Amino acid sequence: MVKYCMYPSRRGKHKIFIGMAPGVGKTYKMLEEAHSLKSEGIDVVIGLLETHGRKETAEKAAGLEVVPRREISRGAMTLTEMDTEKIIARSPQLILIDELAHTNIPGSPREKRYQDVEIILNAGIDVYSTMNIQHLESLNDLVARITGVIVRERVPDRFLEEAEEIIVVDITPESLQERIREGKVYAAAKIDESLTNFFRKPNLIALRELALREVADNVEEQALSANPQGLVCNIHERVLVCVSTYANSVQLLRRGARLANYMNAPLYVVFVADPERFLTKEESLHIENCEKLCQEFGGTFLRVTGSDIVKAIAQTAQKYRITQIVIGESQRSRWQILLRGSLTQKLVKLLKNIDLHIIATDVARNKEQGTGDRE
Repeated sequence: MVKYCMYPSRRGKHKIFIGMAPGVGKTYKMLEEAHSLKSEGIDVVIGLLETHGRKETAEKAAGLEVVPRREISRGAMTLTEMDTEKIIARSPQLILIDELAHTNIPGSPREKRYQDVEIILNAGIDVYSTMNIQHLESLNDLVARITGVIVRERVPDRFLEEAEEIIVVDITPESLQERIREGKVYAAAKIDESLTNFFRKPNLIALRELALREVADNVEEQALSANPQGLVCNIHERVLVCVSTYANSVQLLRRGARLANYMNAPLYVVFVADPERFLTKEESLHIENCEKLCQEFGGTFLRVTGSDIVKAIAQTAQKYRITQIVIGESQRSRWQILLRGSLTQKLVKLLKNIDLHIIATDVARNKEQGTGDRE
């Protein structure tokens, strides 16, 4: 019986190799790094390796020590699983564990392989593991809609959030399909079926985007955690449209929605209410219409209160990590702009790392021609 070290000097570090689908080369990449570390004198051991009959993977594992598997009797059959207790007793510096989402055989000490990994990490052993993006718990419903396949084996999102490093093993959908045709992923009998079902090009494109986006999200969140002041480079685009009581707000909102759609970015719409001014019935109805339109575009409508509009917009942009702001051309006359400056000019000075899209709306054009309403 192995006694777990309840108070190791440190928790092991976890590095996850993630891909859009089976066959992209996650295990191969993990083994490649393992050999490099072994050549540097690191004690690297294989805890569980699934080659799936792939010759390249099996050859790459040669020369690495393997911890014997646990044998589990199921009726007349003897099955094997990773032996967590033997791994901890061996206590290498780094253990390689394939297929993080795997469900263990009934009768195993733990139900899921990721639970075994957690115990190994708590024992102070570093872990390299692999998984595909479709096994991430929060993406389960989305993956089912994309591929038509309900994934039964899932990994909690916290494993990605807590991992010290995540490596996306990325190849193009065309390259993966070619690997499948060449028999490098599945046996000949499964090639046609796989290419016409799960491994169709539209599925692979969507899964690839999910993998890249998920890791980008993770990197951004880690950067924010390390820098609570928010002085980080935002990886994802986020669009903020500034609306007001002017009729041109609808035009701005539509333009912002198109921009967000083009960038595949979340859409936010902000209205800054002056606490010292009550809206007329017509103005209130206009803002309500803007909110409804925002919701139709799948955006988030934000009502904030502040006497300093520029400051309120800047604070909103910082809070929601905005990268693009859509705002209308100033409604003020040239004299007013010269004397007091425009909202746009003030935002440009205040927001250094955000792109401003200044839209010349119909109202602004009419004012330029002397036909619009005066402020």
